[in-house]
Amino acid sequence: MGDLEKRKLGLIVNPIAGMGGRVGLKGSDGDDILEKARQLGAEPESPGLAVTALKRINRIKDNIELITYPFEMGEDEAKECQFTPTVIGSIKRGNTTSCDTENAATEMLKSEVALLLFAGGDGTARDIYNVIGDKIPVLGIPTGVKIHSAVYATTPQNAGDLAAMYLMRELSGIRLREAEVMDIDEQAFREDRLSTRLYGYLKVPYERRLVQSAKAGSNAGEGAVMDAIACDIIEHMHDDYLYIIGPGTTTRSIMEKLGLKNTLLGIDAVYERNLAGLDLNETQLLKLIEGRKTKIIVAVIGGQGYVFGRGNQQISSKVIRKVGKDNIIVVATKNKILSLGCNPLLIDTGDDDLDKILTGYTKVITGLNERVMVRVAS
Repeated sequence: MGDLEKRKLGLIVNPIAGMGGRVGLKGSDGDDILEKARQLGAEPESPGLAVTALKRINRIKDNIELITYPFEMGEDEAKECQFTPTVIGSIKRGNTTSCDTENAATEMLKSEVALLLFAGGDGTARDIYNVIGDKIPVLGIPTGVKIHSAVYATTPQNAGDLAAMYLMRELSGIRLREAEVMDIDEQAFREDRLSTRLYGYLKVPYERRLVQSAKAGSNAGEGAVMDAIACDIIEHMHDDYLYIIGPGTTTRSIMEKLGLKNTLLGIDAVYERNLAGLDLNETQLLKLIEGRKTKIIVAVIGGQGYVFGRGNQQISSKVIRKVGKDNIIVVATKNKILSLGCNPLLIDTGDDDLDKILTGYTKVITGLNERVMVRVAS
């Protein structure tokens, strides 16, 4: 490896990122929300996903120096993957904050890491940006709820692969690009209002198939198309099925067409064309579908192509397995499908075996009696 030996890789893990997802809190910003998530039974997911990424870097561990923060902010995850990390800084175990993330980023700058790998969501990306700016390359391991920013790899596995490729860049030729750091107002999000802001740009290693794009919303002129999709769905509804309705403007059209109250950014349920549940979390969904024939209706995230794993974590792998692949209905306007170019739809449930089951080709409803077949990848 020669001059590639002991290239410095920085690692920051936000251990609480994504905890609000499955329990329906749409984020984990704020001590009160975090405590509520814990009361609802939320478990930390970010550390495990960071481990998933690190396992893909393990093959070059003898050629890098891994620099990280103590305990659950990186040290624990690194040691689980047989790294011998250089641990810097200090934190209070079990009580990390955004200030810890910013302090860690400051120390990474001082350590002159070649790449800063971090695990978190949009709030974490914003904290990193506040310190790093465009000074060093960074790459996000997606572990949060929202993930609107374009600084993340498409999956934790791809984050590890891309980090390893970049650290060996003389061989791989990986280039850098400026990627958007986006975040939303979580309080507004919980009140069913979407308020997104561009905070700035981070320099990110870029390989098209491994890095996600920023989230793109629906065009104002697509109302008639979404109305047609809603008509198609309602026309084919069966009264003996429960329907789980995912978030988004396309699925909201279905609820509005039925004349039902709905949550734009949450998970609702319909049975016999009546409201069966509003803004449901994973536990509520599992209870609701028990013993019932169920279908899941989900929309494609514009610009990114995600079907599961971004903003709809309440529809967890447990829920999907109980419902079954054949009972998943995907909806999207033609413009959203065309905006993906040749890229596939994406699945990131956190369950590798389920992701493999869901890959292949799926039928997407794009209008009244209109379908297209689209490739799905994990």
